Amino acid sequence: MATEDRFWLKSYPENVPHDVSIEQHDSLIGFIDENLKKFEDKAAYTCFIGNNQKTLSYLEVDKGAAAIASYLQGLGLKKGAKVAIMLPNIVQYPVALFGIMRGGFIAVNTNPLYTSREIKHQFNDAEVEAVIIAENFAHELQKVLAQTPVKHIITASIGGMFGGFKGWLINKVLKFKGLVPKFSLPNAVTFRKAVLIGGQKRYKPYKSDIDDMVCIQYTGGTTGVAKGAVLTNQNLLYNMEQMKAWLGDADIKEGREVMLTPLPMYHIFSFTVNCLCMANFGALSVLVPNPRDIPGLVEVIDKTKPSLMSGVNTLFNALLNNEQFRALDLSNLKFVIGGAMAIQGPVAKRWKELTGNDLIEGYGMTETAPIISANPLGKVQVGTIGLPVSSTYVRIMAENGQVQGPGEDRGEIQVKGPQVMKGYYKRPEATAEVFTQDGWLKTGDVGIMQEDGYLKIVDRIKDMILVSGFNVYPNEIEDVIAAHPKVLEVAAIGVSDEKSTEAVKIFVVKKDASLTEAELRSYNSANFTGYKKPKHIEFRNELPKTNVGKILRRALREES
Repeated sequence: MATEDRFWLKSYPENVPHDVSIEQHDSLIGFIDENLKKFEDKAAYTCFIGNNQKTLSYLEVDKGAAAIASYLQGLGLKKGAKVAIMLPNIVQYPVALFGIMRGGFIAVNTNPLYTSREIKHQFNDAEVEAVIIAENFAHELQKVLAQTPVKHIITASIGGMFGGFKGWLINKVLKFKGLVPKFSLPNAVTFRKAVLIGGQKRYKPYKSDIDDMVCIQYTGGTTGVAKGAVLTNQNLLYNMEQMKAWLGDADIKEGREVMLTPLPMYHIFSFTVNCLCMANFGALSVLVPNPRDIPGLVEVIDKTKPSLMSGVNTLFNALLNNEQFRALDLSNLKFVIGGAMAIQGPVAKRWKELTGNDLIEGYGMTETAPIISANPLGKVQVGTIGLPVSSTYVRIMAENGQVQGPGEDRGEIQVKGPQVMKGYYKRPEATAEVFTQDGWLKTGDVGIMQEDGYLKIVDRIKDMILVSGFNVYPNEIEDVIAAHPKVLEVAAIGVSDEKSTEAVKIFVVKKDASLTEAELRSYNSANFTGYKKPKHIEFRNELPKTNVGKILRRALREES
């Protein structure tokens, strides 16, 4: 496709390249290795647990990752084996991730808050052979371990970051508070022991081609059950270079920036932007295990004085409504980006008034590793998702199959670019559904493109529900709840929610009149991680249907 087709390039800032290259990188792990060495004397990742802080330098991450790679290879895992990471934002996460990749294995990011049902699905679907899991969540894995292909388990503890008496005491306190439920995984090895064993022998480096899969990142796709997006060296390297190009006006100084990382790194946005891209600058990433603790987060911001930050609308809004945050000196901030969910206009306005910084809104998908578009620094248009990033093509496709020109009517946002995934793991039919015959990725989002190239999302084709930046798919909710013996029919929709953009609401027809809301909520808690749990439950005698018996979610949305 010719450059002249990208009319939005005229709106680019002068120093943002129209296209980026990854020729300087042979692979993602090559990129990581290069930066671990380049910035070895700089602090890389830090994490606070109460008043305790643990920081790893790039050199320490380098050594730890080498040990994890060696340990995993010593287990007999073959190149390409899938290794899941179930960790919150603690310093063991980057060590685990880089170790998995160095060993020639495929990383499978997994939400550590998943229930046993969700773990079972993802581990079987991805053919996971080993898992690195935080002790806090190991009891859920225990329930379904025998029903998965997992053969090897490494458990990480919060206190394990610190070691010695301090680490022992932290773990004791967490267990006393009930934050580490009892579990029994007899063949599991601790993270510290894995590093110790692996450190006694060098790992064998593997060559990774630019089009090789390096990560399986789970998403609901456009509909239905969670699917694994196959992301390659190319996908992730290009997205990092695109992000780097977009930061051109931020005056980034190598080895001197501090990036606040409140979003979980198992989420594609934080995974790419915070965990990977920041290594390119030798930045210190401040890992926040629990961003919902706003007073605690404010303390961390005060202590670390971040110059860069990512987040979601709900987090920015919560901070703006915190008196202690509003009193902080935020003069260090250079660049703040919001993703995963829409940034509300009033929130962006208040943020600018308080900090002097534009709240940069971007747009992306797991399937695009993730960034598709973003507002450029100094040229922010609040209410838009910005311009397509370098090396990226976007078109607006109307229902009649006609491409909409700039300033014309709405249509589906479709994307082409080097950051677009290969497809869904082991799901050729689902892959075919999400790509057009001429190779464009169908986002399922309805948008318009202004005459200056800025994009706006105006609607959604798919039934996906967006809860605090996480995709929730009605099919999954309905399938699980329909399995309850007292449920006859169920429909799930998204409804507006002030705190999370949308919340899940279910409409239920009882099979057994004795079914109560409390009983159903207990069932939901056992089967869904937090953001998927229906917030609203409504019992009905019947649900609206088409003449062929299909439940009309749209009719339920219109009523709500």
